Amino acid sequence: MARATSVFSKSQRRRENDLLVELVALTDRHRARSIEYRRILDAVGHPAGRTYERVADLPWLPVRLFKTHVLKSIPDEKVFKVLTSSGTTGAAVSRIFLDKEAAALQQRMLSAALQQVVGPSRLPMLLIDTQGLLKHRGSLSARGAGVVGLMHFGRDHVFALDEQNRPDAKAVRAFLGRHGGRPFLIFGFTHMVWLYLYEMAAGGGLDLSNGVLIHSGGWKKLTDRAVDNAEFRRRFIADTGLSRIHNFYGMVEQIGTVYLEGTSGDGLYCPDFADVIVRDPVTWAEMPVGAPGVVEVVSTLPTSYPGHVLLTEDLGVVHGIDDGCWPGKRFSVLGRLPRAEARGCGDTFEGAS
Repeated sequence: MARATSVFSKSQRRRENDLLVELVALTDRHRARSIEYRRILDAVGHPAGRTYERVADLPWLPVRLFKTHVLKSIPDEKVFKVLTSSGTTGAAVSRIFLDKEAAALQQRMLSAALQQVVGPSRLPMLLIDTQGLLKHRGSLSARGAGVVGLMHFGRDHVFALDEQNRPDAKAVRAFLGRHGGRPFLIFGFTHMVWLYLYEMAAGGGLDLSNGVLIHSGGWKKLTDRAVDNAEFRRRFIADTGLSRIHNFYGMVEQIGTVYLEGTSGDGLYCPDFADVIVRDPVTWAEMPVGAPGVVEVVSTLPTSYPGHVLLTEDLGVVHGIDDGCWPGKRFSVLGRLPRAEARGCGDTFEGAS
């Protein structure tokens, strides 16, 4: 099976030109099919027929709106799947409505993005979590849904934690005995990868040099340990041999779109069908390279609901444009906005659910 064409290939100028056409069309599509979205656009001064010269000029929705309103561009009978976001206990969750076409598109594009770093074949997979997550498939937690979603990209799955959420060194050693001599895939939430895989591997002399690690979220719990992204990568490389490490940023409100860390760890990159804009939190103007602000994400994947231009509750900064290992913007997420609700899947580990 040949490697799919890279979805991290467009220069920033080409990306913006292509995205502008597609995102304007999506805005018109959602305006025509969602009364609620049309009312929002009219209220904020974006009536039908308005023209746009830049992606940054398009109207954005605050991501929190999906926690308080039903926003969809498909009739009820076309709803194939309803996804819910992570959240702290008792908090409202986003509800994202997909038809079959949108669900298939997001899965296809997620696969294309991850193939950039794991290749086209399913690799043996070590999951830094517990199999207890899978006991209630009908009511998975956000963390469980994340694990199940990534499991599709691996095979011969082994969980690194036992049913009591304790590190299972015997299972990990057996996995490495079978698969450690060739490329294998590792997935987990960032703080769990550090607490349970790094400490086990570094302390036990495990060789992870053939691994490919994909991880996301959960940096907050590593702050007290003085572990940032650079230290995370340095220690894994030095103490376990694991050098192919890719953090990613994504959210259920733009399901299927992942912003993936480059091969050298120099920042997150946008796939060709997506982009980020960093805005001043006071004026909402686009911030220049190097200046932090509020992250806006745009993607052409949300076709069944108006989630194509969203203002997040995260702070970020663009480090450079067309100057890294892949073309486009190179950026980092710095954390949550003050008083923003904590995301749940990466930073909550209160047992197996």
